[in-house]
Amino acid sequence: MAREWNELFLTGEEPLEQAEEDPGEGDAGEGRGGFMSRLRQNLTKTRQALGAELQATMFERLDDEAFERLEEALIYADVGAPTTAAIVERLEMEAETGELESGEDLTRRLRELLAETATLDGATVDLTARPAVILVVGVNGTGKTTTVGKVAWHLHHELGLSVLIAAADTFRAAAAEQLEVWAERAGCELVRGAEGSDPAAVVYDALEAAGARGREVVIVDTAGRLHTQQHLMDELAKVRKVIARKIPGAPHETLLTIDATTGQNGLRQAMLFREVVDVKGIALTKLDGTAKGGIALAIAQELGVPVKLIGIGEGLEDLRPFDPEDFATAILEEA
Repeated sequence: MAREWNELFLTGEEPLEQAEEDPGEGDAGEGRGGFMSRLRQNLTKTRQALGAELQATMFERLDDEAFERLEEALIYADVGAPTTAAIVERLEMEAETGELESGEDLTRRLRELLAETATLDGATVDLTARPAVILVVGVNGTGKTTTVGKVAWHLHHELGLSVLIAAADTFRAAAAEQLEVWAERAGCELVRGAEGSDPAAVVYDALEAAGARGREVVIVDTAGRLHTQQHLMDELAKVRKVIARKIPGAPHETLLTIDATTGQNGLRQAMLFREVVDVKGIALTKLDGTAKGGIALAIAQELGVPVKLIGIGEGLEDLRPFDPEDFATAILEEA
């Protein structure tokens, strides 16, 4: 699974030895070790939701009561009933066969199973096409536009790719303005239309511009919408058709942003978006503000779509490629 940006995004080119320029204090100039430390810190609420139930001292006896408490803790952390049942059943079987003999054994094995649960095929993003197109969709308030800006920054500064952003959210004027700030910060171009204009037309113009200017990646930001807003879902389908018609095989990646604080509601949103567009990956945001971090596992198992990016704060460095082993460690261990 991806740990660094060049492991998540496959460009077909040699990765840069270092960022093009120093991102400066407060930006993305932080190593993976620093992110891991903050990941643990920002997943404190999820870790507390699992609580003392997962401490080895609480499993002096691996009996029915112990596994019932474990099951309750996992469900409370929004791991989801089906995923929780599968994990607990596996642990019970291994305890019965003598593979697990202590609380320490159980905690170690639980960490392995959580990481295994979150690991799916297709966890990378193929950007070898020229231009490669990333379509970003999601509900209002999930951090979609910010995610677009941060991804553009990392693609340009970490991987050295030329990026063009399409501001296809023409209903919310602030979205285009927000992207304008991000585009300038990231050193990327922005194509936007007039407020209220046809989003599909904006996307078409952006793809035309990318082709004419030789840009390597186009990131399309779309308007936030609920699955109940059928006219907006139809519009999203239209945007996708325009992309596919203009560039065969595109969009090469469709990322759905999900607000982790919504827990199981986020999972239901993902299922409904998948009916309209071919969602290939999840950007799970706002993990720092929730006790429901287990939703990452439920999404992987119940939706069958890999979490590819996680957000644990507002800074550039707070959006990172998702690593299942790091995630499992962070929700079980203080340090």
